[in-house]
Amino acid sequence: MARIAVFNQKGGVGKTTTALNLAAALARREQRVLMVDLDPQAHLSAVHGKALGDVADSVFAFYHDGTPLAQLQIEWEGIGQLIPAHAELIKVDSVFGKGPTILNRLNEGLNQLGTDRGECNVVIDCCPFLGVLSLNAVFAADRILVPVSSDFLALRGALQVERTLQALEPVLKRRVERRYVLTRFDRRRNMSFEIQKRLVEQLGEEVCETVISENVAVAEAPACNRDIFSHAASSRGAEDYAALTGELIRKDFF
Repeated sequence: MARIAVFNQKGGVGKTTTALNLAAALARREQRVLMVDLDPQAHLSAVHGKALGDVADSVFAFYHDGTPLAQLQIEWEGIGQLIPAHAELIKVDSVFGKGPTILNRLNEGLNQLGTDRGECNVVIDCCPFLGVLSLNAVFAADRILVPVSSDFLALRGALQVERTLQALEPVLKRRVERRYVLTRFDRRRNMSFEIQKRLVEQLGEEVCETVISENVAVAEAPACNRDIFSHAASSRGAEDYAALTGELIRKDFF
């Protein structure tokens, strides 16, 4: 079991969708899962359906008021627990700066919560830019999963993520293990395979063998406040996310 930050500095790559369905796939394997929504857009919390409430009930209260994470957890049926986000999170960078204390805040909070590696998987949905919140996730994480949509701009973004992670290693004093997974993969388009080829050339074995296909059910599920398995268990999207989770487990990513 591990803490996984789902991160990319580029938006629209399937980050929240991947965080949600990875957590759901783990739960289907009877593993305990805690999701943390660190994105001010709060898309993951919106999918929950009942999580978008008062700011005092969100992870912003953890940063602003010191509210313990244990008091902010809510149930997510079929998956586990969620610590929801709020739009006020956008203020974290300007209010708290980027000192070492704030950068380790989430790590300390999760330690206090008792989500150590033997008890619970933590899946953190990061915001799509590098700031205090994303750095909190990176500092707290054992692993980083980077969704990369199958287009050339996303490929450039993935390589930027790799450079960012390399630059952080002297600060972290460790190398965070990461994997890159291709999303919105359309087998009818040669470009998808070209992106896959280039990504493997650049990042080698850190690119997942499993790809997440372009799939209507994957896109529809969040609008129905569901993960892909509860929405369309027989869909190609469900097969792909189950296969991705299996691959990550086999390769000791969890």
